[in-house]
Amino acid sequence: MRRYNVAVVGATGAVGEEMLRVMEEFDFPVAKLVPMASARSAGGYVTYKDEEISVKELTETIFETEEIDIALFSAGGSVSAHFAPFAAEAGAVVIDNTSHFRMDPEVPLVVPEVNPQDISRWREKGIIANPNCSTIQMVQALKPLQDNYGIERVDVSTYQATSGAGKSAMQELVNQMQAFFAFKLDESPKERFVHQIALNVIPQIDLFTENGFTKEEMKMVNETNKIMHDTIEVAATCVRVPTLRGHAESVTVTCKKDVDADAARETIAKGENIVILDDPAHNIYPMPALCVDRNETFVGRIRRDIYRSNILHMFVVADNLRVGAATNAVRIALKWIEMESE
Repeated sequence: MRRYNVAVVGATGAVGEEMLRVMEEFDFPVAKLVPMASARSAGGYVTYKDEEISVKELTETIFETEEIDIALFSAGGSVSAHFAPFAAEAGAVVIDNTSHFRMDPEVPLVVPEVNPQDISRWREKGIIANPNCSTIQMVQALKPLQDNYGIERVDVSTYQATSGAGKSAMQELVNQMQAFFAFKLDESPKERFVHQIALNVIPQIDLFTENGFTKEEMKMVNETNKIMHDTIEVAATCVRVPTLRGHAESVTVTCKKDVDADAARETIAKGENIVILDDPAHNIYPMPALCVDRNETFVGRIRRDIYRSNILHMFVVADNLRVGAATNAVRIALKWIEMESE
């Protein structure tokens, strides 16, 4: 098997670190690994397969000089906007984890379990976009239902972990919890979130738009339709909760056909990388604590609506740093390799 020169841009961040772990677990065909970061973080080291590798400064020319084949970006939208085109021009396929390219009509937005065929469009700009973390796990669960019943509408409320806002956001939760037990919570700074996150939930992720929905919520609306190649009504309420890892979603699906809960459960179970946890009698259902460091999406609490026979309710959970970011990016890269090898 051919091996590839791989750059991980933002290698010292939460998602970048997770990408390295996932690549190692998946035995990614790496010839040379080049971790990259800003000048501030360059010069440090990351560990990959028990080897310490120096982090290089991200520059406009490094992709050409290092002869990079695959560039995994997770360093912020402004970084991707500036440097991803240089990587693509140097001949690398860019897999970008930020929101910058997601709605660009010339850039495929991919969840390999849902629309792997779109990867073939990568040459249009040399870039493949990784969707938002909350979108990825939802469309994975929706895809089998779309194929079997058709979907008219999705109503979703999310319960998103602090890691979705980065390392500093996780630390802010920890700091505030420590301050709470020291009876000093009022003194703990609120820097990453507009309100206290410890012992609280915040019904706002990102900025509000003119229609009253936040940017995070509109990402779920727009990205779902682009990925699934369909016109589906989506209404989202995105909430930040005081957990460290693992996003949870309460999803209500209005299907085009009547749907039976047992049949739907069997249908969803056939989805790729889906695990059903649905035994309420024994208190078995998906929870963030069960999904950490896992590469699957967990679905449970599957039940038909009380009033309408074409409406299904379910609870969907996944590790946002993995399924919602790093694992999806690595799976895109592996699928790209497979398609390029055919």
